[in-house]
Amino acid sequence: MKKLKERWKIESNFQLTIVFIVFAITGSASAWLSKPFCFWIGITKEDFSLWFTPVRLIVIFPIYQVLLVAIGFLFGQFKFFWNFEKKILKRLGLGFLFKS
Repeated sequence: MKKLKERWKIESNFQLTIVFIVFAITGSASAWLSKPFCFWIGITKEDFSLWFTPVRLIVIFPIYQVLLVAIGFLFGQFKFFWNFEKKILKRLGLGFLFKS
């Protein structure tokens, strides 16, 4: 845990616990929200039997990114998750969205 705290620049075990809780809630919430969202945009298992899972994973990704920052904000960890989000998006080639 010490190496993880150093890597993420986290100061206390309490903050690390909060970060883990935010990751858990965000993962569950994004998977849960993707089902009605896919239904709303017309992606059903019957219509996309072979492609349903890959398409749903693509739908989950932006939902997860937004929820991560929002839930992190609710838990008082906005700065950590905003920096985490920028780092992920830069690695995906979307760094142009953030002028540093």
